[in-house]
Amino acid sequence: MTLTLSDAEAYTVIARKDLNFDGAVFVGVTTTGIFCRPGCPARLPKFENCTFHSTANAALAAGYRACKRCHPAKAPGAEGPLVTRLIAMVEEAPQRRISEATLKEAGIDPSTARRQFQARFKMSFTQYARARRLALAAQEIGKGDSVISAQITAGYESASGFREAFGKTFGGPPQAGKNAGKAPLLIEWLDSPHGPILAVVDNAALYMLEFTVRKNLDLQMRRLSKKAGRAILPGRTQITDQISAELIAYFKGQLLNFETPVALLGTDFQTRTWKALREIPAGQTRSYKDLAAAVGNPKGFRAVANANANNRLAIIVPCHRVIAADGGLGGYAGGLDKKRALLDLEKVAAAAQQTQTHPPS
Repeated sequence: MTLTLSDAEAYTVIARKDLNFDGAVFVGVTTTGIFCRPGCPARLPKFENCTFHSTANAALAAGYRACKRCHPAKAPGAEGPLVTRLIAMVEEAPQRRISEATLKEAGIDPSTARRQFQARFKMSFTQYARARRLALAAQEIGKGDSVISAQITAGYESASGFREAFGKTFGGPPQAGKNAGKAPLLIEWLDSPHGPILAVVDNAALYMLEFTVRKNLDLQMRRLSKKAGRAILPGRTQITDQISAELIAYFKGQLLNFETPVALLGTDFQTRTWKALREIPAGQTRSYKDLAAAVGNPKGFRAVANANANNRLAIIVPCHRVIAADGGLGGYAGGLDKKRALLDLEKVAAAAQQTQTHPPS
């Protein structure tokens, strides 16, 4: 990503520990030879002792070594080996209850596990493991399996304890039949060059794809859960694998058209707007006026802007391709640095694709 901030602006980002620029701005400290990312807990260096870089590689190439407190060479939000190991323990036997004694037997300090898991997922390891058990139970019930079978899968010896936990999570008792379509949506954290991304899926489609720094992300997730009538719990499906692979190719500039199936849950006008957004070619932009005309409401600038603001599928429904009439970037819930980076990436990738398709004679 090309650094577009002045040194003074970059210093302000570092000074206020602005995580919206995590992965986009790095500061090298000449007096220590160390470089850091925004949010580093170390003491703020003096401006005259700082150099600023757009990538970790650029800072490394300038001779700086990575800070051991904020780990700037690591992808923003990337999970460490301990978190990876803990997730593997859950997935190997989701129905098993993993106690502190179990962790100690595996050579894992429970307090460290709790702290790292909380930092990564905003929930404790115990909450994550319980949520996965309940998610699997809800999926079994959704397929028509018996409640007692789901209870066993979830690792609950007590039927009353299972009903209570299920009710708190899903807002109702576990029962097959009429609630067969109420299996939970599953959420997974994916890494990207511009910070962690949340993907919410079921077995058929992608419902949400958002940078974790998106404004009002919690509100958007609550609205999605209410609209779909389904809880959102940790987990992944083949849809997660598909969008993860496509995002890797996208950020490498190798893919511009996504094939992951999506679920567009909104009003008729919002859905029309989102579909119109998907028709804007990569490498190009449209104004809000252009978009309003495309959905048959030439004066509906505000309605179009509102539909953009409520888009839950970043990148795939490319609201970042809509800019102000004067050519300015306008707004973007994920942050203008990311909007600029996505547009730059797509412009280069589209030009390269055009050259490959129609090579110069």
